[in-house]
Parts: sequence; C-alpha cells; structure tokens
Amino acid sequence: MQKSDNLRGTLSSAMGIAVIAISLIVSYFIYHNILGHPDNFVGGDPANEPLEGNYLGVIHKGSSIVILQIAFIIILITYTVERGINLYRAGGKGPVRTFAGEVKLLLLREDFDAIEKSCDKQRGSVANVVRKGLSAFRQIQDSASLRPEEQAYRLKRELEEATHLELPHLERNMAIISTIASVATLIGLLGTVTGMIRAFSALARAGSPDAVGLAGGISQALVTTALGIGTAALAIVVYNFYTNKIDKLTYAADETNYALLSRFKEDLSSKS
Repeated sequence: MQKSDNLRGTLSSAMGIAVIAISLIVSYFIYHNILGHPDNFVGGDPANEPLEGNYLGVIHKGSSIVILQIAFIIILITYTVERGINLYRAGGKGPVRTFAGEVKLLLLREDFDAIEKSCDKQRGSVANVVRKGLSAFRQIQDSASLRPEEQAYRLKRELEEATHLELPHLERNMAIISTIASVATLIGLLGTVTGMIRAFSALARAGSPDAVGLAGGISQALVTTALGIGTAALAIVVYNFYTNKIDKLTYAADETNYALLSRFKEDLSSKS
C-alpha cells in the first residue's frame, strides 16, 4: 500500500512538472506567434501600436510577463478539467446523499446483501468506503475472540482507515489551484509596477515626454493587472466549487461510517 502511494506521488509530481513545462512552451508560442503576429499592429511591426480594436495586440503590449500569466491560465484549465473528471468519477452514479440515506435505511433492516448491490450500482469513493466498512463489520461481528469494546474499537479503526485511504486523492492538486489564485494576482501587480516604472521613465526623460513610451507603460500596467485579477478570480471560483463537492463526499462517507458503527454497537447491546 505504501509503495502504491509513493508511486502515485511520483507520478503526480512528474505530471506537475510536465504540465508546467508544456504550459510555458505553449504560452511562449501564443505570445510571440499569435498575440505578437504582425497583422495585429500598425505597419505590420510588433514594435508599433496595436491596430484599433485589436485586443490580441493590446495583450501583447503587456510585455513578457504575459507569458507567465498565459501559462497560469493553461495550468488552471488543465487542473480544472483533471479535478472535474476525477471528482465526477469519485461521486459515482447518482447523488451521494441519496446513496448515504439508502445505506442507513438498509442497515436498519440489516439487509447487507442489498447494501453491497447498492455499492455496485453507485460505485465512487463513498461506495468503496461503505464496501470496505461492511466487510470489516461482518468480519469483526463473527470474531468471538474479541471483547465487545475491542470489537467496536477495531471497527472504528477500520472505518477510519478505509476513509483515509479512499478520500485523500480527492484533494490532490487542489493546492495548485489555490496557489494560482494567489500568485496570479502577485504577477499581475508585478506587471503593474513595471508598467508604471516604464511610464514614469518616459515622463522623466529630458525634453518633451515620450508619448509612445508613456502609453506603452500604462498599457502594460493595465493589461497585466486585468489578466492577473481575471485568472485569480477564476481560480478562486474553481477552488471553492470543487472544495464544496469534496466536502459533500467526505460528509457522506462520515455519515455512512457513523451509521455502520451505530448499527454495530446496537447489535452488541442486544447480545449483552
């Protein structure tokens, strides 16, 4: 089990490095070949001002910092899709709250076979936890060598272990999404500061102010700020949305575990 967890961790790290590297390469290509295409600028020269109404050229004027911001967007999209697919699979077929309520009802009837059939139908992380918990329930229930309090403690430990093994992968890569929400804003502010430095440098030159340099600095500041805030806002929405789904799955697993443990304690009380 530990080797399997280590392998998953290694693969996850390798995937993270690959995603970052590919995102930087793709964003570099987008910045120079799409945003910086000559057709987007006056006279066909990227050094000139963008054509009127051409937003691709405007974004290109945000300087090379835009490359990092585009990379953040690509990384965010990648992990949004990855988390969405995995959480959809983890949720199983049908609402998890309905499944948890069905398990609790079947436990009251002590219809364990029906619970297994329900797990086969639902699948997903919560169903896996219920299946492992039910297996432990039956094994401990048939164990005559343990005292009642030892049986209850062992079942509780088995349920906790099943939950800890099944659910942590739901939060994998969520830290990357939350990090993007913070770092994208800081990179946007960095572009704002460098853009304003460029603008004030144009004003400070001897003689008449450099209107082109002043406009370019202000454009860089606004573009990078907009990209940073937009990326951060999207990352926050995605993070909160997925966190809510993870909380629902975790609550459903805890709810079924509590129902199994309560049913077991009731059986012990009736036998004593």
